[in-house]
Amino acid sequence: SYRLPKTVNDSVNQVLAISITSIRALESQIKAFDKAITKQMELLPNVLISIPGIGPVLSAGIMAEIGDINRFQNQAALAKYAGLAWQQHQSGDFEAQTTRMIHSGNRFLKYYLCEAAFSLVRCDKEYSRFYHLKYKEVNRFQHKRALALTARKFVRLVFALLKDNRLYRPAE
Repeated sequence: SYRLPKTVNDSVNQVLAISITSIRALESQIKAFDKAITKQMELLPNVLISIPGIGPVLSAGIMAEIGDINRFQNQAALAKYAGLAWQQHQSGDFEAQTTRMIHSGNRFLKYYLCEAAFSLVRCDKEYSRFYHLKYKEVNRFQHKRALALTARKFVRLVFALLKDNRLYRPAE
């Protein structure tokens, strides 16, 4: 490498200083938003924070996107709303074994549920075992499929906890 001329060096230093200042300002705003979310979540009865690996931001996102849990008759309806359901291909007695996931649904809720499922894989032994079992079952799209199935399992947990308004107790 070579040394920059003094005029160019000064302008590069100014641009870097401005960029660093902007990054620090954004980081402080993110911290302020996280504190505000945590403060708001303390006011609500939130059972999702009792799940290991689910923090106030994921919990707030899931609660905000679901809204009133009583809108959904069962966990399958919630999963379909989130876009964690599979298309059906059938004709007569034939039913396809491999089908695609539906493209409709609330993409923000799907994002929060998948992020939470991945966090659960790291923090909860039951979900970790389930993820690794599903990962080993196929050769194609292993991570994507295993994560979607883990998120689908997490939907059942979320529905039960919110419907009964009870805290999470891990299986022994």
